[in-house]
Amino acid sequence: MAAASTSERTADRVPPTAIILIIAISLLWGLNWPAMKLVVGELSPWTFRVVCVAVAGVSLLLLARLTGERVMPPRHLWLPLAILSVVHVSNWHMLTAFALTSIGGGRAAILAFTMPLWATLLGVLVLNERLRWRQLTALGLGLAGIALLLLPELGRTGVVPTGYLLMIAAAIAWGIGTVGQKLRSWQIGILALSGWQLVIGGIPIVIAWLILEPEPDFSRVTPLGLAALAYVVFVALVFCFSSYVRLVSILPANIAAISTLAIPVVGLWSSALLLGEAVGIADVLALVLVLAALALVLLRRPAKVESSG
Repeated sequence: MAAASTSERTADRVPPTAIILIIAISLLWGLNWPAMKLVVGELSPWTFRVVCVAVAGVSLLLLARLTGERVMPPRHLWLPLAILSVVHVSNWHMLTAFALTSIGGGRAAILAFTMPLWATLLGVLVLNERLRWRQLTALGLGLAGIALLLLPELGRTGVVPTGYLLMIAAAIAWGIGTVGQKLRSWQIGILALSGWQLVIGGIPIVIAWLILEPEPDFSRVTPLGLAALAYVVFVALVFCFSSYVRLVSILPANIAAISTLAIPVVGLWSSALLLGEAVGIADVLALVLVLAALALVLLRRPAKVESSG
């Protein structure tokens, strides 16, 4: 029994590589929210996302080739990869882009990270992952934080919080994608898997873009907007998205998902500092709850070494 208990504790620990990825993703993906908010003020959501998925997807596949990764998946995996890409990428990118036209970047970041709630529940149902008291408590704290932001909006007379609902739908899609990635061994490298998801998931976005916006307007793009767009493409997508795919490959889906809860901390405060968005008491309390949830999952005391004698 002691050996089994020690094994479970070891399996729950987050390895150093994952900690490094979590820190990098938290900071860089957090800064992505004010960058995206700035870009969608100058480009339509369709044009913005087409540029994102096309440039980032091709860049990742080129990097995979240059680093010697296996790029082409086996024939029988193309259909599952296409389904994963549409759920994970197509839905996420379009829903978030449209949400940001009617909601601030900071609050959008917090709502996006209801994703761990959905990924954890799906991980239990689909992957048979075990939920211990830490994960359950973290989920409760995270949900309470989201409720602090959403309930006042729902209570406003005559206001339909479309942006909020779109962000929650995007979070559910991301959670499904996180669990879906764990269902198979994809038999290709991390960069290639990330790149194919963006390229394949970008196809429905490009088709809709060609139909709905045949003459895209780039006239309002400023040098600052162009810099923000470059950040979204090369930092948030090429680096952070592939790092998250790597994180999901080395951690259980529920822990990988919950570990991203630090991102809205950076998203909220960077949006306040860079874009002048207001930060209220509800925002602060929501972040405290989210940080507490994160700490429960990631901060663990090392197991005591028991004497064999």
